[in-house]
Amino acid sequence: MRLKIIRIIIIVLFLMIVAELFYVQIIRGRFYYNLSVNNRIRVVPLEGWRGRIMGRRGEILADNKISYNVMVTPQEIKDMEGLFSFLSAVLGMDQARLTAIYRERKFTPFTPVTLAENIPRDKAIVIEENKFRFPSLFIQESFKRYYPLRYNSTHILGYVGKINRSRIEQVKEYGYSPPSLIGYSGVEEFYDPQLRGGDGGLQIEVNSRGQQVRLLSLREPTKGQDITLTIDTAIQQIAMELLADKTGTIVVMDTQNGEVLGLVSSPAYDPNYFIEKEYNSQLKRILSHPKSPLLNRAINGQFPPGSVFKIPVALAALDSKKITQHTTFSCPGYFEYGGVVFGDTCQYASQNLIESIAHSCNVYFYHLGLMLGAEGIYKYARALGLGELTNVDLPYEKPGFLPNRRNYLDRRKPWYAGNTINMSIGQGDVLTTPLQLVKMMSTVSREGIEVQPHLIKKIGEREVNQYNAQSQLKISKAVFEIIKQGMRATVTDPAGTAHDLNMPQVYVAGKTGTAQSSSNKEHHAWFVGYAQGDVRNIAFCVLLEHGGSSHNATFIARDLLLMMRQEQLL
Repeated sequence: MRLKIIRIIIIVLFLMIVAELFYVQIIRGRFYYNLSVNNRIRVVPLEGWRGRIMGRRGEILADNKISYNVMVTPQEIKDMEGLFSFLSAVLGMDQARLTAIYRERKFTPFTPVTLAENIPRDKAIVIEENKFRFPSLFIQESFKRYYPLRYNSTHILGYVGKINRSRIEQVKEYGYSPPSLIGYSGVEEFYDPQLRGGDGGLQIEVNSRGQQVRLLSLREPTKGQDITLTIDTAIQQIAMELLADKTGTIVVMDTQNGEVLGLVSSPAYDPNYFIEKEYNSQLKRILSHPKSPLLNRAINGQFPPGSVFKIPVALAALDSKKITQHTTFSCPGYFEYGGVVFGDTCQYASQNLIESIAHSCNVYFYHLGLMLGAEGIYKYARALGLGELTNVDLPYEKPGFLPNRRNYLDRRKPWYAGNTINMSIGQGDVLTTPLQLVKMMSTVSREGIEVQPHLIKKIGEREVNQYNAQSQLKISKAVFEIIKQGMRATVTDPAGTAHDLNMPQVYVAGKTGTAQSSSNKEHHAWFVGYAQGDVRNIAFCVLLEHGGSSHNATFIARDLLLMMRQEQLL
């Protein structure tokens, strides 16, 4: 009986072993096979090189350099303490810091983590020689973005960096993975899909010690497309030097095709600071700087335009036949309405439209504002592109703001005649961007023909033509001609507010503006206009944020045009 029980137990155990073998080999065989394959096959990612960014004459604005990065694969780490102790000694980094970097950057067990970037070649060799001790460790040869002209085109270019957790969910369907480089701000972000290279990788077989046995497959990474911009780096350099110790922006655009030739915002920053780890202290100063160097004032800054806004008001009054160019008003130096006195710096017995533009007479435009009403001003300002995006090929452009009764009603605010009076001289709630005003001046200079501001010229060897379309505003050319006479008189009239720009070398017309800011700081100083030259015709803007009188902007505009003329850029 006892022997029978023992026999039954043996049979049951044997059947259990057979069942387990059946389960492991037949039912779960594929799973364990895959595990064994994964245990002997390693995938080493190879990052594609980013395309270069060039200026209109082929100048390199953004390039790449070889970089050696220290990588570890989390699932293959056997001795984390020994690994980080070894790397600490080789790299000269604190072991606790390495551990913190690892934990911060780890996404999944299978995704390699970058522990150190751009290490010297001799240290990369030492690490490679010790891979047999730490199978999870490898050196990845990659690229590092480099901006050779540094501050020259900062706000146009933007910068690159590792994709962060907040953006990975937005772009992962386009092939981005946690370690990917991605453009932030500027052209780097807007044209990231074209600039980004295709990632590749090595599939290698390793032995039990993590040593490579053979190469199984290779997918070569691909280089991103080079792009050529419309930017002229010589104009950029001139504008940058003129704004060196100031806060503001200069924008220059070709009126014939909308090509942005210059776009400088000051203060600027060196985009290499976002690439090189040794610049962390400088980067912190940039991020905390009270004048916001990261702000692209040309498209992201929204400012009251002041008297520059008199151009759409004059255009509206003429085209709607509220006045003619010969209509006059007395300008005693103030305007009283409803018991409120609105000031002016001009005092003339009589002013017609052209004189009022040249002398920037507020009282004249107070009259026009009340004639037109807020909706009349709004209609024509919107037709000239104010209060809406220009759709320039840069991210995060702001639309500015044009007030009217409707959007005041939406905010449950009453609209008074005083709001219209303030609006007529570009004050109150009116906000514009410098690029909007450049586009407006281009449209006026070409008597109603609109062009699309843009920065792209070529992608690879292909000319980009999507921005070439032009349109004609339904406003009489005769009206534009009168406005142009007023803007030219601003320069040629001895009492004109921009008489400093009356130069034999350059034909220039435009409008000054001294716009009150919302704080107790100095006013904003504007000059926005157009110039005709032998090389090209341009529309341009000089804005000095809290720069005081508009005369300060005209002096810079004069230097800009003369230097461009001297360098045969105009």
